[in-house]
Amino acid sequence: MKKYSILILILSFTVSVNAQDFAKDIADAKSSYSAGKLADAHFSLEQAIQEIDMIVGKEVLKLLPAKMNDQASVEKNDQVTENVGFVGATVHRSYGDTTGSQVEIISNSPLIASLNSFLNMPLVGGMMRNSTTKVVKIQGYKSRLEKQGDNQNGKPNYQLQIPFKSALITITANGMDENAVMSFANSIPLDKIAALIQ
Repeated sequence: MKKYSILILILSFTVSVNAQDFAKDIADAKSSYSAGKLADAHFSLEQAIQEIDMIVGKEVLKLLPAKMNDQASVEKNDQVTENVGFVGATVHRSYGDTTGSQVEIISNSPLIASLNSFLNMPLVGGMMRNSTTKVVKIQGYKSRLEKQGDNQNGKPNYQLQIPFKSALITITANGMDENAVMSFANSIPLDKIAALIQ
């Protein structure tokens, strides 16, 4: 019981520190704006938005499954990092050992436009489809599934890209068959994640 009390205290402190940083950034933005220092106000608002993106990324990690088929998540390797240019965050979770699988979620991904062209324009999509790449649907979202060869044990590796709104989920599944990849992708609560990051 004592361990849980300490953990709750640490988590409360972390949330409190983040809230203090956010409140400080907003206060700095207001005072800079009032003083006519618009560049400083802009910078402080960007800092506040980064704080929100990081908090949202940590909430998204909580929604990701604990296992990818027989590969357990490696939570010590969980990461939430800021995207370049003060826009969004990247969420990363690994599964299995060093050659295992991973999930990455990039909010405000620059790849969305080109991937949507591939998925939604027959001419572009037709030129890029081959025996290793196809379009699939995951929870109603058109997605791109690509077989990327075999691992050292002769089992297939796949990459699945799921664009939704301005975010991109990329699942790299090593040593799994196509059905296992699709099953895992369908276990991710995409609508809950979309509600958080949009």
